[in-house]
Amino acid sequence: MFFNYFTGNSAISTFLLACLLLLGGAILPILFLRQNRAAHLSGMIFSAAGCLAGIFSAIKGLFAESASLVSIPWLTGGINLSLKIDGLAAFFLLPIFVVGFAAALYGYSYLQHDVPRVRKIVFHWFFFNILMLSMAAVVTAGNGLQFLIAWEGMSISSFFLVCYDYEKEEVCRAGWLYFMATHIGVAFLFFFFLTAANTSGSLDFSSFDALHSLSPAMAGGLFILIMLGFGSKAGLFPMHVWLPEAHPAAPSHISALMSGVMIKTAVYGFLRMLPFLPPLPTWCAVLLIAIGLCGALFGISMAASQNDIKRSLAYSTVENINLIFLGIGLWLFGINAGLPVVAGIALIGALLHVWNHAFFKGLLFMGAGSLLHSTGSRFFAKFGGLLKRMPFSGAMLILGSAAIAGLPPLNGFVSELYLYMSVVLMGQQTHGIMAFSSLLILSLMILIGGLVLFTVCRMTGIALLGEPRAPEAENAAESAPLMLVGMAILSFLCILAGVVPSVMLAAVAKPAQALHTSTVADLHVLPFLLTWQWTAISVAVLCLLGGWLWLSSKNKISEGNFPTWGCGFQKPNRRMVYSAAGFTQFAQDTLFADSLSPHNEIVTSPDLFRKTGRFTQSLGDPLFNRFFAPLFANLSSRAHRFHKLQAGKLNIYLLYIFIATILLIGLDIYQNLRGV
Repeated sequence: MFFNYFTGNSAISTFLLACLLLLGGAILPILFLRQNRAAHLSGMIFSAAGCLAGIFSAIKGLFAESASLVSIPWLTGGINLSLKIDGLAAFFLLPIFVVGFAAALYGYSYLQHDVPRVRKIVFHWFFFNILMLSMAAVVTAGNGLQFLIAWEGMSISSFFLVCYDYEKEEVCRAGWLYFMATHIGVAFLFFFFLTAANTSGSLDFSSFDALHSLSPAMAGGLFILIMLGFGSKAGLFPMHVWLPEAHPAAPSHISALMSGVMIKTAVYGFLRMLPFLPPLPTWCAVLLIAIGLCGALFGISMAASQNDIKRSLAYSTVENINLIFLGIGLWLFGINAGLPVVAGIALIGALLHVWNHAFFKGLLFMGAGSLLHSTGSRFFAKFGGLLKRMPFSGAMLILGSAAIAGLPPLNGFVSELYLYMSVVLMGQQTHGIMAFSSLLILSLMILIGGLVLFTVCRMTGIALLGEPRAPEAENAAESAPLMLVGMAILSFLCILAGVVPSVMLAAVAKPAQALHTSTVADLHVLPFLLTWQWTAISVAVLCLLGGWLWLSSKNKISEGNFPTWGCGFQKPNRRMVYSAAGFTQFAQDTLFADSLSPHNEIVTSPDLFRKTGRFTQSLGDPLFNRFFAPLFANLSSRAHRFHKLQAGKLNIYLLYIFIATILLIGLDIYQNLRGV
């Protein structure tokens, strides 16, 4: 039976081949445990090959006439091993495998310094491939049990990848915080699937249509469950607290994979479950819009104040994921308010941003990893002048920054334009409080966009321009070729999706159809994006910009002819350039809330003739420090009371099993008697 699936021409057959290759990428490094080079190479090759096969399967599924389905009965009654690749699943599979392919190439060179430590390399490739398999299984699962098993595999494998440098205490702390947050979220998903199975009589998604008979109050309760369950994994505000801790701790290509695509599996799960629910009350959409706006504004404000480049990018991920949920909220609101065009445009913008964020955020984390790999630091205070020393990495980092800022003609511009247009049309087609709310939402989105531009200018300017701030930056060198190839793939996609957006817009049709929403062809909005004139103008702009940058790099200015005026200094030095904290200080003093102000630590000597002092700034997450940290500490102390149950004695454990068996038998007898 399985042979027929592998040899077929459907998306499922290619998908199963991809899974087989990824499984080989997890197992082969273990077999080469005594040959470190072979273990490292086999892990990368099979990962990349599996991702390539997965890309082909996703493309097949995205443009197929009908969904590909495999259903195999298990020995346990009523449960099937079900794989389904429809338009929605294929839409999310494609960025998973694309970013995974780039991350596999990038990670091979990024981890070269750990090759002599073969156990660590084997550890990495095993969990890397298990994470890829788990994400693919989540997106293609056809029943709730299979979904939860794959979800747990994704959580555990990503936990071990976050803890790759487990020798460092802060890395283990970040890993355990992520582990706790993700399992609190999965508890809500258990409640949802148990309720759905109890209502529909089965865990198969095909039977979940029975949920349409639920009351509005029950539907609202299930909506809260999936919002909390999937939102904790996605980084939905205020459940984002694990993101800024886990991403800096993980290797950079793992950060790119987790931020770019792993959190999008939560968006997929949320979108997959929503159509099973009956028409939701309007407050559900309003709640999602409010959370998305607050989360995006909070995330980008925190990103603008970080001294750690990877932590800044992690908070930027919080901003972008909340923008996606804002689009989903606008989609739900448009459906409830009888505004199908607004709903369709909002959903298209949210779906496009799923792809776009995967590409440019993966690129940015890899670019940050290149700076880290070359300088040995994640902090802006150790950067400066790196564009001269790392021209290719620096240029692609600037490209990713322009894309995330929504500058045309790159991919971020397209998806954000659709989100803006949905709000504008909602204001035009409504009146009263709804029209005023549209104006408020639009104003906040513009403010968020301005802060994004401020943040990326700070990041690229402080890191790449000016003079080196530390000896590590002075000695920096360009990244290895495979690292550049991984970044170049994502850079090309950022350009392609912006220059030829018709490709992405055509791909949105299938998932929009699966969600019972109008497609781009039905809406007839923003038609200029589908024309060849847009592509021609975009190519011309990019060519002119590239030519200008190339000529600027050739025309070097001699320091002797144009000395720098700086109070008698003839040559700039590291003490004459802006710091990251100084760049942000004006915004912190005039725009940000007091809770977003950094903590300053000044250490000076009390002696008459003072020695060199020290000034440091740190900005922790106010929500984590004031709410989640005390909550987690309280839960930990309460859970520790159950430690006595772990007696370490076999007879005690047998007693537990005996008691549990008696209780289960008693429950079964009670249900049988009740049925009679």
